[in-house]
Amino acid sequence: MLYKENSIKIYNSLSREKEIFKPVHEGNVGMYVCGPTVYSNVHLGNVRTFMSFDVIFRYLLHLGYKARYVRNITDVGHIVDDVDDGEDKIAKKARLEQLEPMEIVQKYTVDFHTILEKFNFLPPSIEPTATGHIIEQIEIIKQIIANGIGYESNGSVYFDVVKYNENNNYGILSGRNIDEMLANTRDTEGQSDKRNSQDFALWKKAEPEHIMRWPSPWGIGFPGWHLECTAMSTKYLGETFDIHGGGMDLKFPHHECEIAQNQASSGKTPVHYWMHANMLTLNGKKMSKSTGNNILPGEIFTGDSPFLSKGFSPNVARFFMLQAHYRSVLDFSDEAILAAEKGFNRLMEGLKLVSEIEISSNSTIDIQSWRKNCYDAMNDDFNSPILIANLFEGIRFVNVLNDKRETITASDLTILKDTLNQFIYDVLGISNENQNSESVAKLEGVVNILISMRIEARANKNWSLSDEIRDKLAVLGIQLNDGKEGTGFTL
Repeated sequence: MLYKENSIKIYNSLSREKEIFKPVHEGNVGMYVCGPTVYSNVHLGNVRTFMSFDVIFRYLLHLGYKARYVRNITDVGHIVDDVDDGEDKIAKKARLEQLEPMEIVQKYTVDFHTILEKFNFLPPSIEPTATGHIIEQIEIIKQIIANGIGYESNGSVYFDVVKYNENNNYGILSGRNIDEMLANTRDTEGQSDKRNSQDFALWKKAEPEHIMRWPSPWGIGFPGWHLECTAMSTKYLGETFDIHGGGMDLKFPHHECEIAQNQASSGKTPVHYWMHANMLTLNGKKMSKSTGNNILPGEIFTGDSPFLSKGFSPNVARFFMLQAHYRSVLDFSDEAILAAEKGFNRLMEGLKLVSEIEISSNSTIDIQSWRKNCYDAMNDDFNSPILIANLFEGIRFVNVLNDKRETITASDLTILKDTLNQFIYDVLGISNENQNSESVAKLEGVVNILISMRIEARANKNWSLSDEIRDKLAVLGIQLNDGKEGTGFTL
């Protein structure tokens, strides 16, 4: 197994330094990443975060780890601005679009999956939903209350941060000081049910107009935002697991509260390595729908945006994002993605030349050291830009070998080809466009055979078979179009 030969260092947000990765169970990795709240189209910044962890998941699999990747869907909704009082985002969108909340959830979950599929994401091992784990969340609340850290107030349940902080450190992840937070927090409307201003909701009483609601020992209500991730991560990965990831904006309060909830319910520190991806900006400014400085992932593909001169393939967009380290701010602009497209094309053109290289009895290129550099880059906190720089060095080898300025043996050529393919396609997740075009060609061939069978069935007045072929293809998303010049189809 390659993981025995490769020691990974991960920047741990908890210790604020790089640490050698040692999984809880040798050969196995448990990773939880906070997924989307499905009330709108997936944000490009979220895509960047999920892409970072997609590459991490891919590399762990490449090394031979048995990796369980859990990424949740928040379909309960949480309060606007992530505070305890306000309006549920999913419920608000349901009213605006005059739909049931679960219609909103379904609509935007489908959008989320469609966009990630275009970017060639691997699906997570488990994709649990918050609504599917209400019972588990209630049980955790019961345990926190039993341990003296949670309290009921007017039908809601709150986490007592001051009580928790007597024996623990609320602020251990974010570096915030609880005494300063309490001193600087002014009282706001709706906080009268709390003992302390920093206490956060574990369960909220549902007012009559609140759409999403469930029964509980404390009355009809809905779970607090932070609780769902505690329930789902520990259910599928254990009370202590390896990696928890998400965007930098989730470090406080969300991840800080997760740590507190785990500690208060089980007495255990939940996560060994906390990882946070940095933000994506647009033309040097924060992305914002309200200011118009915003672009959706789908607009990149079509070019239908005032910020773009044309459309770009998902492969180019993915390659662009991976040219920055996941912990660095990445600025999106038309100029930057145009430059990435040129680099991507150069990488792909070089890769095609590998099959044309002639072998020799000796190698004048040190392939083993180059291959090690590729692994060293990913072993150093999953440094994708350094890996890409090494891949371009590999393409330089290809060009000089193709020009016969250097020589290579058959075994070294195999290493060069395999390493390029493994890191470009398997680890970075660039989709193999040659394989895709071959698959489409094969699919078109099969459909044409079925069309011929349908034409023959119609000639024999076998209308039931004709309709069955048409209908079954339609279920697969293949639409037959009968016209004067024959039958065509659209995929």
